[in-house]
Amino acid sequence: MTNLNSQVAIVGAGPSGLAAAAHLRSANVDLRVFGKVMEFWERHMPAGMLLRSYWEACHISDPNGDLTLDRYERARGVQLPRPVRRDDFINYGQWFQREAVPDVDGRRVTRIEAASKCFRVMLEDGESVWAQRVVIATGVGSFAWRPRQFNAVPRTLASHSSDHCDLGRFAGLRVVVVGGGQSALESAALLHESGAAVEVIVRAPGVHWLRYGTRLHTWLHNQANPLRWILYPPSNSNIGPPGVNWIVDTPDLFRRLPFAVHSRIKRRAIRPAGSGWLPPRMNGVRITTGRVIMSASPVGQQVRLRLDDGTERCVDHIFLATGYHFDISRCTFLAPNLVRSLRLIDGYPELTAGFEASLPGLHFLGAFAVGTFGPLMSHVAGTKYAASALTRCILEQPANSRSRVASHEWDGLAQTPDG
Repeated sequence: MTNLNSQVAIVGAGPSGLAAAAHLRSANVDLRVFGKVMEFWERHMPAGMLLRSYWEACHISDPNGDLTLDRYERARGVQLPRPVRRDDFINYGQWFQREAVPDVDGRRVTRIEAASKCFRVMLEDGESVWAQRVVIATGVGSFAWRPRQFNAVPRTLASHSSDHCDLGRFAGLRVVVVGGGQSALESAALLHESGAAVEVIVRAPGVHWLRYGTRLHTWLHNQANPLRWILYPPSNSNIGPPGVNWIVDTPDLFRRLPFAVHSRIKRRAIRPAGSGWLPPRMNGVRITTGRVIMSASPVGQQVRLRLDDGTERCVDHIFLATGYHFDISRCTFLAPNLVRSLRLIDGYPELTAGFEASLPGLHFLGAFAVGTFGPLMSHVAGTKYAASALTRCILEQPANSRSRVASHEWDGLAQTPDG
């Protein structure tokens, strides 16, 4: 088949990939975008889910700030509820794509290799695209974390929360949800509303409920309230308590802080918590706090759990809302020698101000950028900063000058067999 060529290939058509494409296209950068539009949201987020972020933090960024949720409402002639529903956000993302990036290529990328001063992007049908730069903006599905206590339990009996979009299949079953964050608590509410008998087991001594959705928090966050501009940063990202949220909202500042400080800020900003509008929906859900599951073993079509207090549970399914552990080596579409060439920060690629990895021409957005730029990057509110910085980097640093600087790196990669 005939090889195609492009200045930039973007892998991923979720919020991060679409925002990057919109900004680059506005700057007349030749690009291709690959992936199913909003696929991660559609296949790995549960139907009925509500976005925890504020309305203003759910706008996918475009260079002129035109393609907001407000504009989407006017274009559709509807008023969307607050918080934003998962299905409405998916429809908004698909509308954004039609308006800003109408030519997304829905084929899946199966492998990315470094070639002679460029990249080879291999597609599911066998075709290859040669690009001067590649931007990785895929979802976090491959980083779903499954605690080792559940290694002996088949996935049919113990699954990760990202494995499901329809929780109706659990109606009439006894389900234990493991975790104390938004995913665990909202999944428990949705499972309960679907007819399952649900218990949430939380390691922490209590559940932390965010004020978001309460009357006081709504008043403090009102844009007419002068305290709003002291307590909450412009992105409205709602990541972390006042003070920490301003650091999170300034990714370039976060990038310059020592790694030890990064860890403390991330722990404080993204500790497990549930939205303030969830508790009324949790009536009928048993929440057990301060307990750790020591072992899990299949017993026929059920699972027996043993907790650290000696008690046991025998249930039909374990729902692991245990988050994600990032390890770029688990990106199966990246050639192994390419991964080995990258400098890493706790499993994340180390990035420059332009979101460029240590291998010149390879850029990472979204959750991949959390290690360098902080938690804002894994939220829709982070698409404005990331897409703008990426675009500046590509416009200011032509590919030919970048290749000359690191030609020895490219030559080594192109000649190194994968293993």
